[in-house]
Amino acid sequence: MKEYEVVHEIFNQCSNNQMRDVFIEEVPIEDLEQYVVNRHKGERDFTYEREDLEDGTVIYHVNTSGLLQRYTFTEI
Repeated sequence: MKEYEVVHEIFNQCSNNQMRDVFIEEVPIEDLEQYVVNRHKGERDFTYEREDLEDGTVIYHVNTSGLLQRYTFTEI
């Protein structure tokens, strides 16, 4: 099982607040896709896209009922 630094960003939809919530943690993860799916179990209209960068970083762009989120996985 590999260990990753996970940066989870939640983009704020308020027009007067362009900041985003950012959470950072180090987590052992066996399957990145399953990690993202499990984090959003039971949420309506859940979709995601995976982006693989040349440096090995993996990004999941998540949409849950119009709320945009991003998970960035960097192997430690």
